[in-house]
Amino acid sequence: MRLRPINTEAIEAVESELITTEELARMLRVDPSSVRRWRTVRPLQGPPYIQLSERVIMYDIEDVREWLASRRIRPEAA
Repeated sequence: MRLRPINTEAIEAVESELITTEELARMLRVDPSSVRRWRTVRPLQGPPYIQLSERVIMYDIEDVREWLASRRIRPEAA
């Protein structure tokens, strides 16, 4: 069986679009425990997440952007 070379550009593109809980917390200027809590409360409160394993959670930056946009409150609409 012949192995194909790994497309490192594709891997880097995916990695650059995924962020960790800690990175998301820094981006939102909240404690990482807040982000973790958002994943466990019902109904869910935070952005969609990707559970790669029992201990590895990642967030797609586009999901985060959409979630942030959905949380925007416009003064004229309030």
